[in-house]
Amino acid sequence: GCGQAPAHCRRGGVPSSALAAGDPADPALGMECGGRYRNPTEVQMSQLVLPCHTNHRGELSIGQLLKWIDTTACLSAERHAGCPCVTASVDDIYFEHTISVGQVVNIKAKVNRAFNSSMEVGIQVSYEDLCSGKQWNVCKAYATFVAQGKATGKMKLKPLAPQTEEEKMEYSIAAERRRMRLAHTDTLKDLLTNSTMQTERENGDCHTVVPAEKTRVESVELVLPPHANHQGNTFGGQIMAWMENVATIAASRLCHAHPTLKTIEMFHFRGPSQVGDRLLLKAIVNNSFKNSMEVGVCVEAYRQEMEVSRRHINSAFMTFVVLDQEGQPSTIPMVKPEAGDGERRYREASARKKIRLDRKYIISCEQTKVPLSVPWDQSNKVYLSYNNVSALKTLVAKTNWVLATEIDKVRMYTLEEDKYLSFRIEMSLCIDATQAFFLLSDLRERHEWDRHYASAELVQQVDADDMIYHVLSQTVSQDNKPQDFVILASRRKPCDEGDPYVVAFRSVTLPTHPPNPEYTRGETMCSGFCIWQETAEVTKVSYYNQAAPGYLAYVTTNIAGLSSDFYVTFKACERFLQKNKDEITVGLQNL
Repeated sequence: GCGQAPAHCRRGGVPSSALAAGDPADPALGMECGGRYRNPTEVQMSQLVLPCHTNHRGELSIGQLLKWIDTTACLSAERHAGCPCVTASVDDIYFEHTISVGQVVNIKAKVNRAFNSSMEVGIQVSYEDLCSGKQWNVCKAYATFVAQGKATGKMKLKPLAPQTEEEKMEYSIAAERRRMRLAHTDTLKDLLTNSTMQTERENGDCHTVVPAEKTRVESVELVLPPHANHQGNTFGGQIMAWMENVATIAASRLCHAHPTLKTIEMFHFRGPSQVGDRLLLKAIVNNSFKNSMEVGVCVEAYRQEMEVSRRHINSAFMTFVVLDQEGQPSTIPMVKPEAGDGERRYREASARKKIRLDRKYIISCEQTKVPLSVPWDQSNKVYLSYNNVSALKTLVAKTNWVLATEIDKVRMYTLEEDKYLSFRIEMSLCIDATQAFFLLSDLRERHEWDRHYASAELVQQVDADDMIYHVLSQTVSQDNKPQDFVILASRRKPCDEGDPYVVAFRSVTLPTHPPNPEYTRGETMCSGFCIWQETAEVTKVSYYNQAAPGYLAYVTTNIAGLSSDFYVTFKACERFLQKNKDEITVGLQNL
């Protein structure tokens, strides 16, 4: 799967035989001939890196790798859609390793979720050393593809039915990644409008200043039949390879060295091009930082002499570094932007860097490595919300829950993983799922049924679905002080039929609410509700809580007391929901 690096990559290497593709799969059954389950949309590609695939250092060209990635992902998308598909967008790609001649690139792609006419494909790339038999992770990526019908253009896709724990997790979180993609442009605008960013040069110890204009590159490519895919459109991977080429030249003109591409930022294909088109590729260094630089690339298409009617089909932003002989990043010369558009690109590059670091810090790292209370600000609100909801959905997708107790149809399950112990408490009751969703998502009402809550104040309405509360608890800490929390509450309505309503909670740090000496600041790492409409009259409400390590000693020795406490709290919750469901119905009708 593509949500995390494979276990062999995290361990540092296993024999390649351990990752053999196995027998051909039956797509209809999702099974290999050996009887093992295999995702019916999964496509694997293995390529031996030859000299013709490499750059001057004998390393695999990123452009060539992008071609292979796009091909594998497209074939996976078409396996699910049963019709031609085109690349719509690609999320951030972070390249962790370079690949040398003689090594083997292994690419695995599978559809994580199908929406209406688009689908998310997860891609995992590793490389294999044939002599040692070891493998390493190179990158993971998420690409969006659109199915193309013959007569009407876009066509509606059949839904995907995830089977394994990993597939269910990717399926559930794909909706959050889609939401994040749609908000990407607005996030950049908000940061430029509302934030006072540091725009001064970070590399003050470098006295070399290069006018940005000197890094400008312009190149034209004629789209020939070998550059087209099986539909006659220019192959998306080919366009990305051409973009990487001009971006590398622009970066080289700044540093007068051979740069290494580290990151390709999320980008979108704005429109197609066909055989016979001329593609005009333009690149320039937008900004340089101490050890990296951002290059902007723009692609326009036109037909023969009709250059005046050029159409913008793609833009991308790529981050390069220059590595010394020890493989460490070197200092990059400073860039002097042009007046006007150059200064705008310069400021936007700084904003993109902050967004990129936030996104990598909050999203790309493993869930258990994200600090409990991440500082909240305007620029990372989308990513904190994503992390909040995806952490809960990941917990929900786990399959090894164990029933601990059941009291009067209130069931408590436990899940032990590494140093974490998680709880799931659920019950079914006669209430509409939408009613329960709105009643449980407002923490200001929680004190009415949860005796651990003294009060909750709404301190910031982030947007329609995300709120930050300051919560005072009835619980007394070891230093005999009551606890308080600053909690981000993120709620989500179902994205598709069968999805639950979700209300997720996590701690954040807010400058307006620093720790108060009167209280002990508590933290919650992952908790919340999932609410399923089981029938027209019955709704299943499940509450999840992942206990931090410091809490384990108490709960593991007091499971009986804890289950009793949860039962009392949940029955109070049931009475609260039944009491207020009519009132919330009137409110919902007035919305």
